[in-house]
Amino acid sequence: MRYIPRQIEEVIKKSSRTFKVVFLGGPRQVGKTTVLKKLAENNKLTYLSLDDLNQRELAKSDSALFLQQFRLPAIIDEVQYAPQLFPQIKRIVDEKESNGQLWLTGSQQFGLIKNIQESLAGRVAILNMLGLSRSEITPMPDKPNLDTLFADIFTGSFPVFQAKDPPDRDIYFNSYIQTYLDRDLADIFGINKMPEFNRFIQVCAVRTGQVLNTSDLARDSGISPTTAIEWLGILESTMQIYLLKPFYPNLTKRIIKSPKLYFLDTGLAAYLAKWNTKESLQVGSMAGAIYETYIISEMLKSYINRGKPAPFYYLRDKEGHEVDLVIEDNGVHLIEIKLSAAVKEDQYHNLAYFASKSDKITSKTIISLVDKTITVSNGVKFIPYTEI
Repeated sequence: MRYIPRQIEEVIKKSSRTFKVVFLGGPRQVGKTTVLKKLAENNKLTYLSLDDLNQRELAKSDSALFLQQFRLPAIIDEVQYAPQLFPQIKRIVDEKESNGQLWLTGSQQFGLIKNIQESLAGRVAILNMLGLSRSEITPMPDKPNLDTLFADIFTGSFPVFQAKDPPDRDIYFNSYIQTYLDRDLADIFGINKMPEFNRFIQVCAVRTGQVLNTSDLARDSGISPTTAIEWLGILESTMQIYLLKPFYPNLTKRIIKSPKLYFLDTGLAAYLAKWNTKESLQVGSMAGAIYETYIISEMLKSYINRGKPAPFYYLRDKEGHEVDLVIEDNGVHLIEIKLSAAVKEDQYHNLAYFASKSDKITSKTIISLVDKTITVSNGVKFIPYTEI
């Protein structure tokens, strides 16, 4: 399978030069191990994976002995399975002043990041990565095209689908979900309600791009609201979903306070929501929501791949005025996401509404299927989704 260069590579290399340990988190199968092995090709780093049950048991039962097996620098994969390693890692990296001694990966963040921060404070760079971004797959921007767009959305961002002979979509996603349920939920979180959790994930997928209503989610999943909140936390910590928080400016006191739920891979969301072809997805009831999900995910990757936190929010008041994305970065940027190629005044009504309530709005943008950037008279920019 061909290697697709990842935008986070430079951040990893820079972090390795300035920290003793680099931790790379993210969902399963997005290429964490592949990118670290690629970067380590010339350095002959030892590689150990805690997916190996023998290595995992040794790491948990005798972490000092586990770490004596190899010379530094080294890569330890799926470190979440043995948090007992962190005090020993601190001890061995402190024996040398050199940086870049250990590269770690993990596919969940539930307690793991806190553990790393407490054990390796000042020694570790914490990075994340998601699936392939559009610009990694297609480095040169092309013209917006509805069919191509939904082919990308339907396929999703897992690197395996960029192979010359990609796997069968249904078999791959079914296996992915089963691995996720068996390894992350059973092994790490101790959850044994697999059928219920599987149903819960499906109900979440149908709601991608919507304001989160935990009571409705719990009712449709057949679980309690308390369990729904707990399981949402697990999906978020394993980076299957992203919860976009509301923005609280002094624009109006009637802001909706619930977050919006987004799946971080549109292919997985479409599979879980039972869309079996890109054509049916394109004309179906979820078309607008899953396009919005795709854009939010791409925007997130643009920050994550630079090692930066994403200062992302959304705006919605109780009268129904909504802005899909607010970015608070060197100003306040309002962004609407439209599955349309039209340039019409009614498409930026909500941008104008919220902008009229504050003089602190830096820019107003609509990401759509227009074929070139267009600025209209009130300063609103329409930009092609292929250029974000």
